[in-house]
Amino acid sequence: MRALNSKEVNSLRLYPDPECTSLKEKMTRYYGVLPENIYLAPGSDDVLNFAFSAFCDSTTPAFFPDITYGFYKVFAELYGIKYTEIPLREDFSICPGDYYGIGGTIFIANPNAPTGLALSLDEIESILINNRDNVVVIDEAYVDFGGQSALALIDKYDNLLVVRTFSKSRSLAGARLGYAFADKKLISDLDLLKYSTNPYNISRLTLAAGEAAICDNDYFESMRQKVISTRERIYNSLCALGFDVIPSKTNFLFAKNNRIDGGKLYAELKKRGVLVRHFNGERTGAYVRITIGDDNEMDILIQKIEEILEETK
Repeated sequence: MRALNSKEVNSLRLYPDPECTSLKEKMTRYYGVLPENIYLAPGSDDVLNFAFSAFCDSTTPAFFPDITYGFYKVFAELYGIKYTEIPLREDFSICPGDYYGIGGTIFIANPNAPTGLALSLDEIESILINNRDNVVVIDEAYVDFGGQSALALIDKYDNLLVVRTFSKSRSLAGARLGYAFADKKLISDLDLLKYSTNPYNISRLTLAAGEAAICDNDYFESMRQKVISTRERIYNSLCALGFDVIPSKTNFLFAKNNRIDGGKLYAELKKRGVLVRHFNGERTGAYVRITIGDDNEMDILIQKIEEILEETK
């Protein structure tokens, strides 16, 4: 709130800096990369949109898991790109070997959504090694909640694009601020699309909010740890209620209870004023995805679930 002050508001008559210079300078110090390795956008979806546009075409298809972030399929269909959805293992994990030498652009959410599972850094590197002629996009929207970032690999692999966001662990979903790390040649490709469409794509207020968020690391760490702690508490509470819960590296839990279908549980919780996510599908229909809120919200969730399960006896 101090960053978004009257001076910044009065400056809205001026265009924002298209180079995002000040925010990039702070990010270079925080992440230990060069400005030429950073791309900033109005949300990570915008980065992914450009990635599909820049790195896929009629001869370069897209590959991604069959259960993952839904927008990958949307972007592929938007651009008329051929795509293949690669099945997850029975336990919802990604098999790295399924992506070796695949002959196209790879998109992997790590940790994955809605499962919450994550590949190790070694597994990501094995995919990069076996796809040196194609771009590998690692979508790290949730990585700060327990995953291993692939950022350390961008100097070693010029085919790696790491996509991240301020929406989750930085609590700025409404500000719309995403970013990517990569070799400068990949960043140049994204910049070409940006400057050909909307050079001033991030508002002055969003840039100011982003700078304040990067500079306040103590707050970031305390909130991140609070989410992780609450997630583990709710994981144990759900297990005690008979749920099968997938161990998560995100700010949500993917859980099912054999006493009630996922769609039914979603509907019953909604009736009681609690919103979770439900994904129709043969393998996902039994589950709900529960985002971690504050402790009071999570206590209400558990209370409502107990009521619903009591009614199903």
